[in-house]
Amino acid sequence: MTVVEVPQWRGSGAPTAERLREGARLLATMVPADERVLVEVEDDLVSTASRVREAVSKVDGGLLVAVGGDCGIDLEPVAAALRRYGDRLVVIWFDAHGDLNTPESSPSGAYHGMVLRALTGEGPAGLVAERPVDPGRVVLAGVRDLDPAEAAFVTAAGVRHVRAPDPVTLTDAIAAAGSPGDPVVYVHIDLDVLDPEIFASVGSPAADGLRPDQLLALVTTVAERFQVAGLGITEYEPSRPEDQDLLAPLVEALVEVCARHVAK
Repeated sequence: MTVVEVPQWRGSGAPTAERLREGARLLATMVPADERVLVEVEDDLVSTASRVREAVSKVDGGLLVAVGGDCGIDLEPVAAALRRYGDRLVVIWFDAHGDLNTPESSPSGAYHGMVLRALTGEGPAGLVAERPVDPGRVVLAGVRDLDPAEAAFVTAAGVRHVRAPDPVTLTDAIAAAGSPGDPVVYVHIDLDVLDPEIFASVGSPAADGLRPDQLLALVTTVAERFQVAGLGITEYEPSRPEDQDLLAPLVEALVEVCARHVAK
């Protein structure tokens, strides 16, 4: 298992975004990894993405766990998984937000709200996947705060959206999104998918999120049914000791269940 730590924060539009640097460091310590890679970040997101691409390309076998930093750090890990698995890959996006804006539609101009759209082929220059993910192979899980342009794209492009996921509806959505036979999944987790009344250390909270035990149960069910191509955990802005106490065992459990079902 390899953890790639990317303390990127300039892709976030949150006023407290600099906390993501410490959040990345803490998340990395929670992952029981055999190898650890720290990516030095630049003010320029394109330069940082290039460094992430290089780091990810050197991971050979086992589970890749990318920790951020803002959601934009998952551009290159997902792109690498797509290069390896092709149309077998389904991207599960656990997040309060869709991250499906373009530079033209984004209310904030922040890249962390564009990265999933960039993975489907539309985004800022230098920050778009070379090979786009088919939007029909994307499953939004727990997303409850879509901008109007994002909602329109979800409908028009056939993105699957499971707003209040349970294990059956989520796995059915993944199966429907995947190619016949043997889909594999990349699991992206923005920690604002959690309910902010339980876990508040995020920069863009949205009400009515998942409980930690619900998130773990969903990821466990997914990993036990479909092989895991990679795991990304992002957007931790440490601000309360009780959130740290909650997060450490949750991250370890998420990583362990994904590591038991790594795609070949």
